[in-house]
Amino acid sequence: MTSLRSLACCALIGLGAVAAPARGADEPLAKLKGVPFTDVAIADAFWAPRRETNRTASIPLSLAKLAEYGNIANLDLAAKKAREGYHGPVFMDSDLYKALEAASYSLATHPDPDLDAQVDDVVARIAAAQQSDGYLDTWFTVNAPERRWTNLRDQHELYCAGHMFEAAVAHFQATGKRNFLDVAVKLADHIDATFGPGKRMGYCGHPEVELALVKLAKATGDDRYFQLARFFIESRGRKFFAEEHHEDPARYDGAYWQDDVPICDHKNIKGHAVRAAYLLSGATDVAARTGDPALLKMIRRVWRNTTEKNMYITGGIGPSAANEGFTHDYDLPNRTAYQETCASIALAQWNHRLALLYGDARYADVVERSLYNGVLAGVALDGRRFFYVNPLESDGGHHRADWFSCACCPPNVTRTLAALGGYAYAVDAEALWVNLYIQGSVKASFNGHAAVVDVETDYPWDGKVTLKPKVDGPTTFALRLRVPGWCQGATVAVDGEPVSSPPVERGYLVVARTWKPGDVATLDLPMPVRRVAANPNVEADAGRLALQRGPIVYCVEAVDNEADLASLYLPRDAAVVAEKAPDLLGGVVVLEGTARTSPDLPWDRTLYQAAPAGEPAPIRAVPYYAWDNRKPGPMKVWLPVEPQATLAGPGEKGARVSMSHVNSNCQPEAVRDGVEPASSGDQPVANCHWWPRKGTEEWVQYTWPAARTIRGAKAYWFDDAGRGECRIPASWRIEYRDGDAWKPVAATAPYGVAKDAWNAVDFAPVATDALRLVVQLQPGWAAGVHEWKVEEADD
Repeated sequence: MTSLRSLACCALIGLGAVAAPARGADEPLAKLKGVPFTDVAIADAFWAPRRETNRTASIPLSLAKLAEYGNIANLDLAAKKAREGYHGPVFMDSDLYKALEAASYSLATHPDPDLDAQVDDVVARIAAAQQSDGYLDTWFTVNAPERRWTNLRDQHELYCAGHMFEAAVAHFQATGKRNFLDVAVKLADHIDATFGPGKRMGYCGHPEVELALVKLAKATGDDRYFQLARFFIESRGRKFFAEEHHEDPARYDGAYWQDDVPICDHKNIKGHAVRAAYLLSGATDVAARTGDPALLKMIRRVWRNTTEKNMYITGGIGPSAANEGFTHDYDLPNRTAYQETCASIALAQWNHRLALLYGDARYADVVERSLYNGVLAGVALDGRRFFYVNPLESDGGHHRADWFSCACCPPNVTRTLAALGGYAYAVDAEALWVNLYIQGSVKASFNGHAAVVDVETDYPWDGKVTLKPKVDGPTTFALRLRVPGWCQGATVAVDGEPVSSPPVERGYLVVARTWKPGDVATLDLPMPVRRVAANPNVEADAGRLALQRGPIVYCVEAVDNEADLASLYLPRDAAVVAEKAPDLLGGVVVLEGTARTSPDLPWDRTLYQAAPAGEPAPIRAVPYYAWDNRKPGPMKVWLPVEPQATLAGPGEKGARVSMSHVNSNCQPEAVRDGVEPASSGDQPVANCHWWPRKGTEEWVQYTWPAARTIRGAKAYWFDDAGRGECRIPASWRIEYRDGDAWKPVAATAPYGVAKDAWNAVDFAPVATDALRLVVQLQPGWAAGVHEWKVEEADD
């Protein structure tokens, strides 16, 4: 074990921190062992119903959708050596593997003969699709068998293999069967024979296989798989992708794939968010065994950059739709937040590994934040609809979908919920480490003595946690109870007697004793309503606060509030109280208080005017994870603390934006964000488009608080030819609202549909409170618009 020089504990970006002794400069590796989810029983009112919904609704739905979308049929095509008919993107196999992993976890805790048979049937198809040399990837087998392993950067072969290894290990551990594991071992042997020292250089453009190989090595006892994972990790950053794609390494920017610098030279989180967190998870697995000081130092450095400058309050990462990832430090927009569900899951996985490696509560804090907010928001309460993108503010057009053509997120949520208990506890030789507070029980053993600890709590709604060790006789071990970073004033008692000044080590209250039958420990974590501020460098949250209680981040939804959310502000001194709402959203605690409204002022041809006082307005906030489960409408996490004047003119700046169709990675506000493209092919940070609709008539609309006179408009089309399915529209027109009717404007010239240019149209002035840009999409193609500007009449 290597002793490492560690920096001091990071600041927690305004999220609160428990008082604890300062940590020394030398921070040894704890190397805890996670308690497997099969040794954890979950029997609470919060997670248990969601896991039951996951088991009975989400997992069956996933398997049905994978059959409907062709993922399973692709296996049959590969088995028949067909050369046409493949369905979907190149990574279709991976989504199926994640669903099988979720089903396997479910079988481990809830045996189900029908599901078991269904999984075995799919596994048999996977085995039939495998090539004689062990290779298995249906896209290549069907479409281009001669090109396998020729484009590691883009074609996801190793990524798909990694998800298969994870699924096969889960299936083996759940059922004891080797049918799936044998397929995985055969593929892993093929990859090991192909890549590594003295063989081929290479690594995957989408990291994931690294952490999966470590799991496979542990399950099989074959160290070759760990060494292959180590090779992939330590080779990364050699700019192999530049060589693979015949580009000049000196001019190649591999940041998107985390391939720009050697692995130990990374200073910040970068590129595609899911890839980055999966890579860091694999790197942590490798470092946990090798103790490589340089690798460990890099991991801690990038972790600090992630949590101090690039993590949303909801435990998500990756603000940008353009690269599904990172831009620059403190860029955390709300309405255009990408925050992919898979990225929140990957962040939780990485921090779980760090919590085991260091035995430090700050890593488990991130796991909790992600699970209770960013991850859980990814699935509807009924378990049948999913978020791919998770904004922190919406005008009401963003909704969960029942599936996606790129369906990475739904099965990722299902496997996470099915294995949730595995995040909750860890052990070493002398202690049970409690990372998540979930009612139920956990099994562990100390010095040959078995122990079961029963946990009673109404967490996350209440901070009281009762732990009852069940032992046959006196058994010595410590309970290490995480004090969350949001909590101050935690106390603990044993058998009703308060423990005076208990030791706090790395964020854990330590209760070490010889436990006897009947002993009871009680932890109390105060849960006041907290107003949370962001670092001043986060421009999107300037003058705003968020509400949090316990681990739960709150939001306001239009369905709960009579006042227009755009006008609401919550003064710093306004009282906000927590109230139980057992019949709302599956049973929650809501936050209620009195906000105020900013009055709409008529700013047309006005530079200054008196600002009247706002009117009081009752406000109710609900958990962020539960939004968009009722009547659609606007939503906000961050609320102004002072009146916010609504933007007024010129033209589009004072309008509300709505669209005929909003997909998971479409941001309607992008149409007026003022970012002018250099060409139609520019990939913006935020994108307004109608994909995946094709050949239809669609619209984007501006609505103003009061009528104004408009005399012209211009649009700049988005066209991602060569990488996507958006093309300039076949035609377009401007319509204005006249009462309840929509009428075309009287254009003075034809509408242009030029690429790489502004398309302007003048028309006879119209007085209206709403304007529409109506487009006819080309047959077989979607469309998008970079910017749409309107021009007001002078007279």
